[in-house]
Amino acid sequence: MLRSDKMKKFNIRKVLDGLKEVSSSSSTFSSSTPSVQVGPQENHLVQENLQSEHFQLCKTVRHGFPYQPSSMAFDPVQKILAIGTQSGALRLFGRPGVECYCQHESGAAVIQLQFLINEGALVSALADDTVHLWNLRQKRPAILHSLKFSRERITFCHLPFQSKWLYIGTERGNIHIVNVESFMLSGYVIMWNKAIELSSKAHPGPVVHISDNPMDEGKLIIGFESGIVVLWDLKSKKADYRYTYDEAIHSVAWHHEGKQFICSHSDGTLTIWNVRGQGKPIQTITPHGKQPKDGKKPEPCKPILKVEYKTSRNGEPFIILSGGLSYDTVGRRPCLTVMHGKSTAVLEMDYPIVDFLTLCETPYPNDFQEPYAVVVLLEKDLVVIDLAQNGYPIFENPYPLTIHESPVTCCEYFADCPVDLIPALYSVGSRQKRQGYSKKEWPISGGNWGQGTQSYPEIIITGHADGTVKFWDASAIMLQVLYKLKTAKVFDRNRSKEDKGSTEGSDEDPFAIQLMAWCPESRMLCVAGVSANIIIYRFSKLEVTTEVVQLLEVRMQYELNDIESPEGGGGEHTSAHPTPGASPQTSGPPSHPSTSSSNSDGSNMPCLKVRSAQLKQSPGYQVDLVVQLVWVSGEPPQQITSLALNSSYGLVVFGNSNGLAVVDYIQKTVVLNLATVELYGSNDPYQRQPRSPRKSRQPSGGLCDINEGSATSEDRCKSPTSDHRDNSFSRSRSSSVTSIDKEAKEAIHSFHFCEIFARKGDSTLSPCLFVGTSLGTVLALALTLPPAGEQRQLQPVILSPTGMLIRLKGSILRLAFLDSAGSLLPPAFDPWFEPNVSADGEEREKVRKRRPVSVSPSSSQDLNEGQYAVVCSEKQAKVLSLPTQTCIYKHSITETSFILRADVVQMSQGVCLACFCANGHIMTLSLPGLRPLMDVNYLPLTDMRIARTFCFTNLGQTMYMCSPTEVQRITYSQDTCENLQEMLGELFTPVETPEAPNRGFFKGLFGGGAQSLDREELFGELAAGRASRSLAQHIPGPGGIEGMKGAASGVVGELARARIALDERGQKLGELEERTAAMMASADSFSKHAHDMMLKCKDKKWYQF
Repeated sequence: MLRSDKMKKFNIRKVLDGLKEVSSSSSTFSSSTPSVQVGPQENHLVQENLQSEHFQLCKTVRHGFPYQPSSMAFDPVQKILAIGTQSGALRLFGRPGVECYCQHESGAAVIQLQFLINEGALVSALADDTVHLWNLRQKRPAILHSLKFSRERITFCHLPFQSKWLYIGTERGNIHIVNVESFMLSGYVIMWNKAIELSSKAHPGPVVHISDNPMDEGKLIIGFESGIVVLWDLKSKKADYRYTYDEAIHSVAWHHEGKQFICSHSDGTLTIWNVRGQGKPIQTITPHGKQPKDGKKPEPCKPILKVEYKTSRNGEPFIILSGGLSYDTVGRRPCLTVMHGKSTAVLEMDYPIVDFLTLCETPYPNDFQEPYAVVVLLEKDLVVIDLAQNGYPIFENPYPLTIHESPVTCCEYFADCPVDLIPALYSVGSRQKRQGYSKKEWPISGGNWGQGTQSYPEIIITGHADGTVKFWDASAIMLQVLYKLKTAKVFDRNRSKEDKGSTEGSDEDPFAIQLMAWCPESRMLCVAGVSANIIIYRFSKLEVTTEVVQLLEVRMQYELNDIESPEGGGGEHTSAHPTPGASPQTSGPPSHPSTSSSNSDGSNMPCLKVRSAQLKQSPGYQVDLVVQLVWVSGEPPQQITSLALNSSYGLVVFGNSNGLAVVDYIQKTVVLNLATVELYGSNDPYQRQPRSPRKSRQPSGGLCDINEGSATSEDRCKSPTSDHRDNSFSRSRSSSVTSIDKEAKEAIHSFHFCEIFARKGDSTLSPCLFVGTSLGTVLALALTLPPAGEQRQLQPVILSPTGMLIRLKGSILRLAFLDSAGSLLPPAFDPWFEPNVSADGEEREKVRKRRPVSVSPSSSQDLNEGQYAVVCSEKQAKVLSLPTQTCIYKHSITETSFILRADVVQMSQGVCLACFCANGHIMTLSLPGLRPLMDVNYLPLTDMRIARTFCFTNLGQTMYMCSPTEVQRITYSQDTCENLQEMLGELFTPVETPEAPNRGFFKGLFGGGAQSLDREELFGELAAGRASRSLAQHIPGPGGIEGMKGAASGVVGELARARIALDERGQKLGELEERTAAMMASADSFSKHAHDMMLKCKDKKWYQF
């Protein structure tokens, strides 16, 4: 801890002394501690309330579709769905809002899942031949036991309902039996050669199916891949019947009466067998095969990967299968086939089917099944089909599984938004719902919601490759889609080959969203696309038809020694003084590309064509203006690297590697279009290539900021992937003066609008635009705004240089401003108003009047008190005092790596700077003192997706895309970590198991009905002995004791406690046995040694010793 932490208030000098003493391995301090001019203004004390104990990092929740799913299970009593993935993840789903994510440490693929039905436990089998028992009776499930097989590979598992003996089939064709309470192997083994005996000369292949006869637990059906099925009698330890078919088997299913079963085969056929029938199936069906007339075998089809056979009391049975299509259906989508009586329905799916499960009214396999739904797990979606309604409609999926509908290209995260935002977005989004869903309730309805008290509104916005923008309600660790905006509607889709002028890499996804700027208070939205286009949207509750989409075309192409080429605009207020090298293109409010000025070189061509037909705009976000960068001299425009918007000033600013442009979206004009070089004027610190002399002039026109409403994230809008970064993470950049030639161009990386003391010695606040570049320079431009009202529509906004220039190492990521008390100064904003009302002008203007700018907690900004500017680059952070512009704190955050994302965030105790570093560290620094408060090595950066989507927001919330389909949320706030347990939902709820089916009078009288079996007698240690120790190793899991705490009270809890106690006793007995064995072994060796000694000494006399 720093020495000065003990003091609530501290002096700048003391902080610096403390900083000199501290050095930390992860973040070494800059060797040159800044010298501080302590003037009368700076010598005041700033109280910093944030301490390191306010920070703790932990994962909160994971949302989205499980990436690369591999298996699925359902508990029909608890109504919980489990999905396993190829990377060893386990996702559990209950009622909407109850979700849970766990991870197997090995990361091996989950090949099968089996619930202990209504017990609050789950067995998982993995591709590394381990079996695990998960306890689901706690909010964060944990592994109670694991078993690792060393000599055999696991291929199939089966756990009968209400049994504690798990059958495990292997690649060698053997079946082992595990007690799920103690996770010990039974000595009872079914060997493949005993099972098939002489019925086949060859090895039958791996076990692909095991299940017990629904009416007789003592009879086990075993399916081998080669096509042999064996009915095994567990008591007599021999096969009762064998059934052979000459096609490989993929799955087997019973009829509930236990007299028939059905097999699915690799040639697209189904065979139905009588249990007592020998030799031949009673029926062979090829659901998708064309039946030839002359009695030949039907043509082969694709394999039927799975079949389920479900009966219902008052109707025909259902046979449900996946696969089996004929080979000539090229390009046909994957299908699920539902055969019910004489009708066959083929349901097409969007993606390949991984697995499916039929949901039935009863958990008992020997009763009429009464199927009501089918859950289909696809490679990229989860579909639930209603079997009870005609036409088999699907249920509307309430989980947030559509994040990846189109790949996510960027994200923004806002905590503590205005309270009316979520209802407003929800009301316009609810009209976008599709029709034709099942009328029934979603069938996966288990678990209970958490009781969290955290209640501030949170919104996540995702931008996608197809140009959609989705708004999500992320409050209270839930996630629910609110509203979806399709930005591609603004453009013509049919782009001809010749004019396919797209920036490199955007051919496949010309509409992909690259950056987003959003002002939650005014609800203004601005998005930048990959084809160098920017769209500005207003939010409206009313539908409107736009006759012509307004368009501005902008040329941004700067050669260092180009000649001035002013172009005629023909508008009332185009640039009065033409900008050297690039002039604002457009005249007054441009109606269409046709009115934009024609270029002398004739190649003034945008990448996308804005639609010319009228556009019907539904309630929600409606296009206000499109800005397009055009080709210049046959060169495509550079992609946009930074974007900001300010609703109070009516300005949008964007930059790329050529320079920046400021657009006034109220007047629909470009007010400034400057090369990066021209920003510096005479202050340019770099030696650049000689260029033609330029006039130094005051730019005309004006603009301002992207307000990111939440008190911290003013200009959270540039993507961490910049031109320079491509995909390699090993770049080192020096911003020394001589390296300017090596650097391709100086790109604009960040913007910030604010009202500050713009020039040294200022005593009044003025609106400014701060610009940060990729070479570590921050420059300030002052804004002159016309008065509100009619004047704002007519007079130009003017930007002028202030002369302020700040230099840091590395590209500038974030700018923010604090008042003299250290509170964040948010940018000015306008409140939202309905843009489509035709109220008289005066009313409208009243609504639109600009708010007082200081909307910060300490709005009594005393003019002689001053402010602090916070600047963070990829390498370091600086805090400057304003208006003197002296650097009072400096901290080198990383020497060896670089920062990918930095945000100034509001915590409940104060403001801090949060950084995510490419080496995986997440850090927070106090403000304004830049004391390190937290540094956690969280995750190594494995791919660009994390860099592109990582965001910090207020109150310690963070998110990133951890896979192409999933959002991981983490928190760095101690408060949230402490409340997390309460906020998480419960997966397990005590539910009565339904009553077993009635056997009926005659069945009871004449025998029949279900035969039960005392498996303990067969598989227990007394009867079967112990399995060979070298076969599998038992590993106790970490969840044992925690599981006890999490177990529900009442009978169920008692049962769990008894089981765990038994299990611990079993462990102790096991240890005792091992100790006894060891003692016996040592006694053995002792007696052997004694015997040898006796033989040696037998014939010697006493004096020979």
